[in-house]
Amino acid sequence: MNTKLNGMYSALLTGFSDQEELDEARQRNIVEYNLRQGLAGLYVGGSTGESGLMSTDELSEQQGIVADATKGSGAKLIAHVGQPSLRDSIRLAKNAERLGYDALSALPPHSYKFTSDEIFEYYKALAAATDLPLIVYEVPGRIGRESTVEELSKILQLSGVAGIKFSSMNLFILSQLRKYHQDKVIYFGSDETFMTGALSGADGGIGSTYNVFGKLYVALDDAVASGDIALTRRLQRISQDYVEILFRTGVMPGVKLSLQHLGVDCGPCRAPFRVLSDTAKADLQVFLDDPEIRSWLAA
Repeated sequence: MNTKLNGMYSALLTGFSDQEELDEARQRNIVEYNLRQGLAGLYVGGSTGESGLMSTDELSEQQGIVADATKGSGAKLIAHVGQPSLRDSIRLAKNAERLGYDALSALPPHSYKFTSDEIFEYYKALAAATDLPLIVYEVPGRIGRESTVEELSKILQLSGVAGIKFSSMNLFILSQLRKYHQDKVIYFGSDETFMTGALSGADGGIGSTYNVFGKLYVALDDAVASGDIALTRRLQRISQDYVEILFRTGVMPGVKLSLQHLGVDCGPCRAPFRVLSDTAKADLQVFLDDPEIRSWLAA
């Protein structure tokens, strides 16, 4: 198996100004905190980064900011380029290639209920557009249905496709993909159940809460690999307790509130995102200030 892209990647947040404009200084703050956590790299411009609320020009600019902010760090960069329009996806892909990114990724086309053949052709065109390896994406909630092993295998066999981000809870499909595509990298996309994906054959993870707890997820991945079940369960429980709070506050707003509490000036989310709970800030602070939890945050 090609292990170049294996590991744990933060699904990077986007730094906005108080007026909700792309803010370079705040973006760099978010990158800097992530780089202190021992992660393999950053997944830039994905759903966690509020890409669905950003223009193609903004996403292109963000790619440049992150590329510059990570120079010399050794962090690998995966550019998410999945846009409603294939033309815009290819434009972002070419920009990422020019900037020296290590790989591309993309949601399947999701503005309409596209057929499996249309999704295949989308990935075929995107994979052919650059020389960068492409990570495809299984995310049933965005296309309205679960893909079959056969559909995903057909895409994985495309020239230029290096792997898949698997954000489905059908672990039998994940294990089948691992069985039949041992040369492909598989990332698991569910933070709160990462250990189940790792035990089913994932080579790493890509997650929203890694922005705050990247250090913990790296340790969790190592614990699974070493067979330390007790530590695996303990770390996954911390992750689940955090996600439970985030579900009450709103995931992206809650992660940004968490970083702000840790001293990272990251800015707000872009509307219509909002904090869902009046007690969100206090709940997060109590959790993050617990000494056991604090030990898993970046120094």
